[in-house]
Amino acid sequence: MEGRGLGVGSARIALPPPLRRGKMILMKTTLRGAVLWCGLILAGSALAADPKEGKWESLFNGKDLTGWVAVHDVTFEVHEGNLRLVKGMGWLRTQKEYKDFILEVEWRALEEKYDSGLFFRVGLEGKPWPKDGWQLNLRYDALGGLVRGYRPVVPSETPKIPVQQWAKFRLEVRGKKVTLDVNGERAWESDAIDRDRGYIGIQAEDKQFDFRNFRILELAGQGTGN
Repeated sequence: MEGRGLGVGSARIALPPPLRRGKMILMKTTLRGAVLWCGLILAGSALAADPKEGKWESLFNGKDLTGWVAVHDVTFEVHEGNLRLVKGMGWLRTQKEYKDFILEVEWRALEEKYDSGLFFRVGLEGKPWPKDGWQLNLRYDALGGLVRGYRPVVPSETPKIPVQQWAKFRLEVRGKKVTLDVNGERAWESDAIDRDRGYIGIQAEDKQFDFRNFRILELAGQGTGN
């Protein structure tokens, strides 16, 4: 394309051609950025919606014991929105069995020399508690230890938590591996788990406890059984 000129008397001053190419490059760059941004949004949405990743499920609705089954002579109730262990020798279990998962729960003891536990991947055989069941210890002097039946597997390193003080446990179970976090800090890791699925439960040993924010996330590719 010939350049344009501006006449000034008999002289002509050359002017550059229209900046169409620059505008086209700018438009293409802007379009590419928009397409990339939309792609990232769509990819993120697809990942969030992937059913294999699962989603957090509340195990306690704060109103009643829907989804739970009492085993043997125990009393559990709802008190001020908390799941309260009142008394008895037995346990409260989920209706479903779980395989690989992350479990989070907050708990507090209501009396001195407290004793209870959180069962996971356990069966129904045994009385008053599951035979050879895997358990997180909630005993005041063995807090957070990993137990199978009556045998300690991972010793407790968590100091006693005062009565009436809330604490948070985060249990992650993948295959044979299990980890425990107490109040956001790693307590221990183990690869000793020898049962691939089972119920989750709360052990009753005639000591009162409250539980809240009880929820579970089933891990990728894993399901539940009835």
